[in-house]
Formats: sequence, C-alpha cells, structure tokens
Amino acid sequence: MNSPILQLLVLAGIAVFLILRLRSVLGTREGFEKPPAPRGEATGPTPERKFEVIEGGPDLDITDHVPENSPAAAALAQMKQVEPSFSVNEFLGGARGAYEMILMGFERGDLAEIKPFLAPEVYDSFAEVVTAREAQGLSIEAEFVGVREMQLVDAEFDPNSRLAELTVRFVGQLTSVVRDNGGEVIEGTPGEVKTQRDAWTFARTMGNDDPNWHLVATGE
Repeated sequence: MNSPILQLLVLAGIAVFLILRLRSVLGTREGFEKPPAPRGEATGPTPERKFEVIEGGPDLDITDHVPENSPAAAALAQMKQVEPSFSVNEFLGGARGAYEMILMGFERGDLAEIKPFLAPEVYDSFAEVVTAREAQGLSIEAEFVGVREMQLVDAEFDPNSRLAELTVRFVGQLTSVVRDNGGEVIEGTPGEVKTQRDAWTFARTMGNDDPNWHLVATGE
C-alpha cells in the first residue's frame, strides 16, 4: 500500500475516534436542544388557548360615569344607538357650562338669556321668584367661583318617544349678597364664598335636529 493512501486511512481513523469521543462526552442534540426553527417556519401544532377572546368591551364613555350593567348604563347605551354621535363626556362638559350660565342668570334676575334652555315649568318657577324679589325691592350681587364637584347620578330613556333625561349633581361655589332697595346688605357677606348643591335634570329628544338640552327639574 503506497504512502498517501496509508496516510488517509490513518487520518480517517483518527477522525472517527474523535467523533465517537465527542458524542460520548456531549451527547447528541435532541429533544429540547434542537436548534430553533427559522422565523416563519412552523414548529408543530399551536397549543390550544385556555382563555376566551372577548371582542369589544365596556364603553368607557358610559362606565366612567355610571356602574356597568346598571339601568343608567343601559339607558345611555340606548341613547347612543339612536344617536351614535352622543357622548356622555361632551354632555357633561356642556352641563358644566349650562350650570354656571343658568345659575347666574337666575341669581341676577336675567332670565331672557337662559329662557331657551329651560323647560316652561322651570322658567315659570324661576320667573315667579325673580318677580317676588323685584316686588320687594331686593337685588342680588353674585359672582361664580367654579364647580367643585359634578357627577352624573341617573339616566333614563324612553325608546318610544326617544326622550332622554340625565340628572347631574353639582357642587358649585359662588359669592352672593342680597341688597334692599337702599343698597344695604341684608343677607350674605361680600366676598364670602358659599357652597351650593344642586341636582338638575336635563332632557332632550335624541335624534332631533335641536342639539340643546333643556333643564326640566331642579332639586338638591
């Protein structure tokens, strides 16, 4: 046997010995030691999910203000079905502004500006008080400080008439003094901030072209 062939056989024998030696020390790459499959290549059946995927979820525009699954939440959801553009957050923003405007209009006896936002019964009640004050020669000086708290406390909806009613509780702060016809203060202290609590109910026919809500009831 010539020398080159003999050398190849010797080298091959050494290689086989080294491979067997390495296998005995490191073992074979099996089981969890398999190399990761290339990205995009399936590695086996996908494990079955143990949870249910829920589409959608609660409407936070509703559940941020009233309890989920409450009658009020159901009423608000019906309002949104009739008028998809309706937003509870936007309504409350408008109610805050309406509270200041209506309250100050009543305190100062200026009802003409706020009449479009009052139900006839509420306007008549306000007008009666203002007329009585004027008959006694009394006047009120008032300044609005701000709304300290505001909360939507109830919502009702009649699907037949599409009439929606939302009740909001306000805690407002203002300064107010009552003066007689001679200008003397007979009630209140100038500059003193008072806290006033009101529960007002606003109503509107949903889906109507008129976007204005009307004050239909007042209370504490």
